[in-house]
Amino acid sequence: MPSATREPLGAGFSRLWTAAIASNLADGIGRTAVPLIATTLTRDPALIAGLSAVTFLPWLFFGIPAGILLDRVDRRIAMAVANSLRFAVAAVVALLITTGELTIWSLYACVLAFGLGETVFDNATTTVVPALVGRGQLDRANGRMQSAEITIQNFIATPLAGFLFAAAIVLPVWLTGAGFLVAGLLALSIPAAAAHAHRAGTAGESAPRPPLSAVIRFLWNDRFLRWMILLTSFTASALAFAQGSVVLLLLQTFHVPAALVGVVTAAIGVGALVGALVSSRFVERFGRGRVMFWAILVSGVGILGVGLTGNVVIAIGSYAFGAFGVAVWNVPWGALRQAVIPSDMLGRALGIVRTIGWGLTPIATVLGGFVARIDLRLPFVIGGGLVVVATLVASRLILSASAQTPVEAPVPEGQPS
Repeated sequence: MPSATREPLGAGFSRLWTAAIASNLADGIGRTAVPLIATTLTRDPALIAGLSAVTFLPWLFFGIPAGILLDRVDRRIAMAVANSLRFAVAAVVALLITTGELTIWSLYACVLAFGLGETVFDNATTTVVPALVGRGQLDRANGRMQSAEITIQNFIATPLAGFLFAAAIVLPVWLTGAGFLVAGLLALSIPAAAAHAHRAGTAGESAPRPPLSAVIRFLWNDRFLRWMILLTSFTASALAFAQGSVVLLLLQTFHVPAALVGVVTAAIGVGALVGALVSSRFVERFGRGRVMFWAILVSGVGILGVGLTGNVVIAIGSYAFGAFGVAVWNVPWGALRQAVIPSDMLGRALGIVRTIGWGLTPIATVLGGFVARIDLRLPFVIGGGLVVVATLVASRLILSASAQTPVEAPVPEGQPS
C-alpha cells in the first residue's frame, strides 16, 4: 500500500472540510424541516414527494451551466455567493411562516431556489478536492467528506430539526439560513491556488479550456464512463422513486411521532456513517470494482427490505443496511470520477453527470409519490427491486472499475512529489 495514502490531507483540505460541515448542518436541518413543514400544509403524498423532486429539479436545468461557471471563475467566490442566496431564501421562508402567508406552492418555489444554490456549492466542493490532495488520497478525502456529511446531517442536524420543529416551526428555518451563511464565508478561506487550479497549465500559465463539446465527447467516447453514468442515473432514480414519501411512511404506516422523525433518520444514518468510514479501507483491501458491486447490491436489498416488512424496527434496520451500501458506493465512485476526468473539464463533466443523474430524479420521485397513494411501502419494493436487477445485469461493467487508469495531474500544493 503506498505510504501517500496515509499522509495528512493538508490544511487546505481541512478548510474545505470545515466549510462543508457548516453547509451540511444547514442542509440536514432544512431537508428534515421542509417536509415536516409541508405536512402542516397538505397530507397528499404526491405533493410532499414533489418537494423532494423540486430539490433535484435545478440539476436538470442548471447542472451544466453551473459546471461551466465553475470552470471559469474563482470557485471560492462561487461557493460564497451560492450560499448567500440560500441564506436569503431561508429568510424568506421564515418570514412567510411568521406572517402566516406560507403555502405549499410558495414552499415549492423556495425549495427550487435552494436547489439552484446547491448546484453551485456542492459541485464546487467536489471539483476543488483533487486540487487539494494527491491522487492516492482521493478515496480517503471523499470518505472524510462523506462521513462528515452523514454525521452532521443524520446525528446532529436531522434530530435537531425535529425537536426545533416541535418547539416552533420557524426555528429550524432560521438555523438553516445561518448555517448556509457561515459555510459561504468559510469557503473564502480555501487556498486560492486550489480554487484556480483548473485555470492554469502545468507551468502556471493560463491554459485554454476545452469547449463543452469536447467534454461531452470525452464522456461519451469513454465506454466505462458512458455506461457507468447511465447505470448510476438509473439506480439513483430508482432510489429516489422509493424514498420520496418516506416522511409519510414513518408518520402514517409506522406511527413515528413527528418529533422523533429526526431520531429515526439518525438511526438509519448509522449505516451510512459506517459505510463512509470503512469504504476507503475496503477499496484498499478488496479493490474498487468488487467494493462498488457489492455496495450497490446491498443498497438495493436494503431498500427492498423496507417495503417488505410491517415492523418498524426491521424497516429501520433494513433502511440502515441500504444506506450503508449507498455510502460505500459513493466514496470510490466519487474518487474515480475525480481521478479519470481532467481537471480543466471536471466542473462541466460533473455538471453533465449530475444533470443526467439528478435531472431524472424529480420525475422518479413524483412517480413514486403517486404509487405511494396505493401503499406507502410499494415504492420501496419497486425501487429496491430495480436496483438489485440493474446491479446484477451490469456486474461486469462495475467490476471493471478496478482497471480504470487515472489521468496525470500536477502534484497539489504542499504535497511531496
